[in-house]
Amino acid sequence: MSDTIEDLRKRMDAAARALDFEEAKRCRDRINLMRGGATAEEAAQADVSGLERQMPGAMGLGTSQGRRAPPAGWKPPARPDLLTTGRARRRGKPREP
Repeated sequence: MSDTIEDLRKRMDAAARALDFEEAKRCRDRINLMRGGATAEEAAQADVSGLERQMPGAMGLGTSQGRRAPPAGWKPPARPDLLTTGRARRRGKPREP
């Protein structure tokens, strides 16, 4: 199995140097399948066309959870009026001078 992985690695490197990135991607996917326990025949016949790799930063920095999204139809609350916030209301009768 390691001979086959080495052969695939050499083919992948040669394809990448020749700028044939599709072939290099197929070799990389077959190598990953074989490292996962598939035989060379199973890796050659596997359909990996629907697989998409995770883009860096798509899941957040160092996490495995996606970004949180607000529920459908949610609107953020209105901002407070800066001229009236922080002032306490006086209750009772006004002060006498």
